[in-house]
Amino acid sequence: MKKYLSIFLLISMMCSCDHTIKHLPYPKAAKGNVVDDYFGTQVADPYRWLEDDKSPETETWVAEENKVTENYFSQVPFRDKLRARITELWDYPRVTTPVKKGDYYYFYKNDGLQNQPVLYRQKGLDGKPAMFFDPNTLSSDGTVAMESAYFSNDNRLMAYSISRSGSDWREFFVIDTQTGKQLEDHIQWAKFTGAEWAGNGFYYSRYDEPSDATKKYSEQNRFHKIYYHTIGTPQSEDKLIYMDSEHPLRYFSAQVTDDEEFLIITASEGTSGTELYYSRLSGYSHKITPLIKGFSNNHAVIDHHNGKLLVLTDYLASNYRLVSIDPEKPDPENWTDVIPETVELLESVSTGGGKLFAFYLKDASTKIVQMDYQGKIDRCPELPAIGTVSGLSGKRDENILFYSFASFNRPSTVFLYNLETGKSNVFMQPELKFNPDDYIIEQVFYISKDGTRVPMFLVHKQNIELNGKNPMVLYAYGGFNVSMTPSFNAARIAFLEKGGIYAMPNIRGGGEYGEEWHQAGMLEKKQNVFNDFIAAAEYLIKEKYTSSTKLAINGGSNGGLLVGAVMTQRPELFQVALPAVGVMDMLRYQKFTIGWGWMVEYGSSDKEDEFAYLYKYSPLHNIKSGVSYPATLVTTADHDDRVVPAHSFKFAATLQEKNSGHHPILIRIDKDAGHGAGKSTSKAIEEATDVWSFVFYQLGMEF
Repeated sequence: MKKYLSIFLLISMMCSCDHTIKHLPYPKAAKGNVVDDYFGTQVADPYRWLEDDKSPETETWVAEENKVTENYFSQVPFRDKLRARITELWDYPRVTTPVKKGDYYYFYKNDGLQNQPVLYRQKGLDGKPAMFFDPNTLSSDGTVAMESAYFSNDNRLMAYSISRSGSDWREFFVIDTQTGKQLEDHIQWAKFTGAEWAGNGFYYSRYDEPSDATKKYSEQNRFHKIYYHTIGTPQSEDKLIYMDSEHPLRYFSAQVTDDEEFLIITASEGTSGTELYYSRLSGYSHKITPLIKGFSNNHAVIDHHNGKLLVLTDYLASNYRLVSIDPEKPDPENWTDVIPETVELLESVSTGGGKLFAFYLKDASTKIVQMDYQGKIDRCPELPAIGTVSGLSGKRDENILFYSFASFNRPSTVFLYNLETGKSNVFMQPELKFNPDDYIIEQVFYISKDGTRVPMFLVHKQNIELNGKNPMVLYAYGGFNVSMTPSFNAARIAFLEKGGIYAMPNIRGGGEYGEEWHQAGMLEKKQNVFNDFIAAAEYLIKEKYTSSTKLAINGGSNGGLLVGAVMTQRPELFQVALPAVGVMDMLRYQKFTIGWGWMVEYGSSDKEDEFAYLYKYSPLHNIKSGVSYPATLVTTADHDDRVVPAHSFKFAATLQEKNSGHHPILIRIDKDAGHGAGKSTSKAIEEATDVWSFVFYQLGMEF
């Protein structure tokens, strides 16, 4: 160890003179002899021991890898200047869309650099905002996040959920909104759930307490259950409402209609495909009755109106439609279209002021249509530009609603919308440390390998020169029916203002063009996702936006899988790879936490035909010796119980072992952080600083 530290100090002193980054030898990762037999195919897994993230051996490896990575970043000559600029860009007030509860409007606000946003409320539109709940008081370092707040229908009580260190596990507490006093109610081991109020309590979903506390962030989650909690009673007395003892690997979530007439239960075997059940809440007998059976399609209840349930569905409608269903006659032949399917994706439907608001995606940008409950169009609210709208929902008796609008060059601005006039006015607009008009957003279309036409957003400074020398970051997701729409990222501005170009293709696997677009990039068709991404890179190089030596690729979670797959398939095409919290071991992902829920998207190595295509693209299993891979920065976190860090650990260890080139292969393992949600501002800025330092340095950019 003394010799190791001596080398560390010597190299640090050398690098302080010439600004050339020298690398420490990568930590020695022992290789085991684990070999799995998949239908006659022998697959070695020498770093299986890294799956035990709490073992002394793994903890030592993590510490040594972080030491190598920190040494690298300590030698980046402009790291401190970049951190200062990112911090400056990040430091602006941010607010969420206000929601009216009783006499008050509630909203979250971050003054700029607060670790967690604070819940405020104000009386009426002209009232003075007052702090209602500050989650920054829950921890000294900002690692406890307030996930969401849920109000009782009389607005007297508020349940709120917290997440510790970015974990998916949730705890619920309850506050009296009149006195601000926290009650004794405390719910633990909740996951993938909100609090749905009805009567003197709320419904929520949870798992049993893990039998082994050391494995609560990694062991497989089984038997999701719905409970009802009565205010003022201990969790041990909560009433079990629904579970399925024959299917341990299913999700169940509760929803109560605004009028408290119905409890809706949504069941899913994974991230795609849902069944619906209902119970009439009069008398709280909780007789559960099927509404829509089978997992071949996706359905979501939007509202209850005149005895009918309004359901958003892709049944016989790849671009979705809104239908009216009589619970007593739920068969599809009895459904009535309220909003028929169109050529554009009906992404969601919200309600407010006695109206329906249909959110459409037109080439991955939001379009809103206001309608009555029969589907008759009132108007199309005008939006500021190409971008993304969130919010715009409320109670039936509200005439004033709010929504937020954001784009690549503009952070969220809150607008007040008048239902009677159809006019929008700015309600809360952030003050910025840059000029949004310095940047333009363009959308291009390119052709993928099989002839599919794919859209792509490009963001850059005005009047760039197409000379093939522009540094570029290419980002995508490509899965789980997730639509990638324009959004703002403060740290990205630091890259754009130095001449960088940001590109975001809307590749298959996402939901931008409906369920057909999604299904064209899942299961055995997953290679289409990678081909679309590779084709985007080739298009950008051909059109001289950039070149291979100036191109970085980035993606997180399923997008981390995307980056891992394309960098192993086409390593020469990219200079930098940034796989974040990625699914890298496609043969074992289903064995951890809720990974089984992704089998409907990916398939499973437990089935011979699905093993064949998973093994063919699995990033971990396609790293080859003697290949020069792009400069790679893998990022993950020790409390990630969504995509467990073992994926990134094994991928980085294998890449360090087999890479033959001179490019650095680093892994950054955050402490007391998870998959991304709820990350403190300080941690987010530190991570952004390191990621962008890596990009700047490896692409030859100055700062």
